[in-house]
Amino acid sequence: MSETGPAGIQACVFDAYGTLFDVNAAARGCAETLGETWPAFAELWRGRQLQYSWLRGLGGRHTSFWQVTQDALDHALDAFGRNGETGLRQTLLDLYFHLGAYPEVADVLGRLKATGLRTAILSNGSRDMLDAAVDSAGIGGLLDAVISVDEVGVFKPHPSVYDLPVRAFGLSPDRMSFQSSNGWDAWSASAHGYRVVWVNRQGQVPERLPGQPDHVVSDLSALPGLLGLDT
Repeated sequence: MSETGPAGIQACVFDAYGTLFDVNAAARGCAETLGETWPAFAELWRGRQLQYSWLRGLGGRHTSFWQVTQDALDHALDAFGRNGETGLRQTLLDLYFHLGAYPEVADVLGRLKATGLRTAILSNGSRDMLDAAVDSAGIGGLLDAVISVDEVGVFKPHPSVYDLPVRAFGLSPDRMSFQSSNGWDAWSASAHGYRVVWVNRQGQVPERLPGQPDHVVSDLSALPGLLGLDT
């Protein structure tokens, strides 16, 4: 394949949750029930989801990301005194399973595909979760691959996860641009050799980890320009 981006970038790999899909949408969808606490509820749910994935990785106790998501939700429901409320847990899970994409996502993916760049998701999400979110967002036709950590049985940031797109596309990491809204994920991908764009949607401070993103943006709309596709 000919070079299609700066430094020979031939593929764009995206984290899913928080990068393509709005992880706060489920709690926001229950804002009438959760009230003014819904943003704090969403933050705790997401925080525990990530922490449980890391702790399971360290402890060698892998499970599906869907189980981790449910465990984290149960923790949040307990913390906010909402466990046992009829229908709330199931409604939140149904909403999370079918998350929508951020507004710019479909347009950006379409522009990348139009230039011949290959596109993929690389996510902690279980394959059924990812398929449901991709279908809900209507972006299946804009992706060449949907890659789940289920293939290696360990969550990010284990190095074996970042090898999966290498195997899928037959490209070295430096020929791929990796996009994530999670700082720890962006730094870890950089340390693995990827060109990295940190999609810093929340205005967070930089991480102190091995690696360094090549670019920092507030959303994905800037990506085509960074790849030289707007010239």
